[in-house]
Amino acid sequence: MTSEAAAVDTLETEFARTWKLVATDLDGTVIPRDAPVSARTLAAFAACDAAGIPVVPVTGRPPRWVTPLAAEAGLRGQVVCANGAIVYDLDADAVVRQHPIAVDVLREVVARLRPALPGIGFALEAVVGFRREPQYATRFDSGLEQRVAEFDELLRDAPPVVKILAKCPGVASDEMVAIAREQVDGLVNVTHSNAADSLVEIMAAGVSKASTLAEVAAERGITAAGVVAFGDMPNDLEMLRWAGRSYAMADGHPEAIEAADGVAPDCGDDGVAQVLERLLRAR
Repeated sequence: MTSEAAAVDTLETEFARTWKLVATDLDGTVIPRDAPVSARTLAAFAACDAAGIPVVPVTGRPPRWVTPLAAEAGLRGQVVCANGAIVYDLDADAVVRQHPIAVDVLREVVARLRPALPGIGFALEAVVGFRREPQYATRFDSGLEQRVAEFDELLRDAPPVVKILAKCPGVASDEMVAIAREQVDGLVNVTHSNAADSLVEIMAAGVSKASTLAEVAAERGITAAGVVAFGDMPNDLEMLRWAGRSYAMADGHPEAIEAADGVAPDCGDDGVAQVLERLLRAR
């Protein structure tokens, strides 16, 4: 073992004595592409729960795309959804916290991004549903698609919007994020969760997986020092930097790997489960 590897191993062992909460992204972290959560990962989650260490999913997904998975994984309690814009309580089947984007901010973001990214299309994610412009193409049924119309019509009688989604065919997500941040920096938080696509996700300023996870943890009397976090994409960066111990997936985005304290094996190799098993043994 190299001196660097030994130092990392020592830090992990020290952390294992005091950890209190698991925060994990879902897609690409515990859910491989086109595959269910593995039996090994489910067993690791159950072992954490039995040890009194709750598992809190922290995802870009809206609540309606989390509940079936949570039931399959035997998860309970709260889930941080929509990159921190929503906290959903699985037991109560209810949204318990939301961080919406003000309507004037929605309009300003769209006005700034249209000329910067010609061909861009927008969609709005609200607690109760999903609305999109015709040029925002979807590959699947959103589940609660309420309206397909031009942007001003999307805002008519709209419930609070927690996330703006934007697509610009032919422009990769990393490039879209860079351009969008130049235009709306300080106005909103811009990120993405899929480097292979053309898609950015926009939340209210200051809202991220980390900011809302911190709120959820604080309600349990847990600080960042007691949290282990797992992620694989740029929308996980703040969470990976915030947690007392963090791991990026080996097959994750380079920015996630740079932000994390350690690297877990690939999602398809049950990387999260492997790390949790180690932490539980060291505890």
